[in-house]
Amino acid sequence: MRFEVRTIASMEAVPALQWNALIDADQPFLRHEFLHALEASGAVTSATGWTPAHLLVWQKDILVAAMPRYYKNHSRGEYVFDWSWADAWERAGGDYYPKALTAIPYTPAPGTRTAISKRVEKPAVFAALAQYCCDESLSSWHLLFAENREVDAWKAAVPELIERQGVQFQWQDSGFGDFDGFLAAMSSKRRKEIRRERRRVAEQGITLSRLTGDEIGPAALAHFYRCYQMTYLERGQRPYLPFDFFQRLQRTLPEALVLIQARAEEQPVAAALCLQGSKTLYGRYWGSEVEADCLHFETCYYQGIEHCLANGLTRFDPGTQGEHKLMRGFAPRQLRSLHYIVNPDFRRAVSHFCTQERTHIEAYYRHAQERLPFRHDVNVS
Repeated sequence: MRFEVRTIASMEAVPALQWNALIDADQPFLRHEFLHALEASGAVTSATGWTPAHLLVWQKDILVAAMPRYYKNHSRGEYVFDWSWADAWERAGGDYYPKALTAIPYTPAPGTRTAISKRVEKPAVFAALAQYCCDESLSSWHLLFAENREVDAWKAAVPELIERQGVQFQWQDSGFGDFDGFLAAMSSKRRKEIRRERRRVAEQGITLSRLTGDEIGPAALAHFYRCYQMTYLERGQRPYLPFDFFQRLQRTLPEALVLIQARAEEQPVAAALCLQGSKTLYGRYWGSEVEADCLHFETCYYQGIEHCLANGLTRFDPGTQGEHKLMRGFAPRQLRSLHYIVNPDFRRAVSHFCTQERTHIEAYYRHAQERLPFRHDVNVS
């Protein structure tokens, strides 16, 4: 089976139909429209420290695999933090940057990273890609937030890869039926607390609505972006993503968008923008123009759970970090990333760090499982 691997410097270099033919319906962030919007809006360019160098695998004139890849001269927007590795290597006289990265920029959502056609054998594709990913001219290559089967396949293809673990919190439908059924699966104490949080939002005169696809008009999108900007400005930062990025998504990928809007006195005051696949809702972007008790929980968590239950979605990934999600029904999920370090001595040091870190991550994961608020007879795995 002969493959030709090519590197492209822009998503424009491959037709959307060919790229998307490889993408699972539950993976909106891997779609051509999403990755192209990042580049075309200026969020992902050499100027922002993300130089596209995507890999395509061809069998004759048929595209059989595709993988996003970037050359990075910093580690911002990745959410698997390797700043200490960079600092250690540069203090030792090495150049950590540029490095190679396979991830979805600014998007810590687990999913497929190497899209492969069903017509070819996957181990052969990983073997063909390995020599391009493990580039000896760079310090390292990093594969972030990939699914377990893909992580296992890469480890089989490249034994030198170092595994690093992490934890996120996700909601899973366990046959709840509706939101009342979801609450009924919880302990009495947590059920009352969530109802109190939702009631508190209503008592402040705030109402919530969910808009999807073409229901999201220009005014609603513009208001969302004002709120999104405020989330960053409050921390003295500029947002990673420009308004043009979201406008492009609205034009090219409207079916994936879910906008949750909070209103007070008939005026929008807060918003959360999610993306949805065939099975999963992905909560990503949020902001508010007002301070209101429990509004973040209602807008970013409870409305998303209701949307999933109403539309047959079985999983809700609300974004990275946040133990406060645990007590609101989001169970811990172990994540895995892979790292190829070119220098053997540095590779051993990083491997030792990840081995030590893994002990703490696994203990944290077990502790989080024990703190889930569901009744003992409810299986939420």
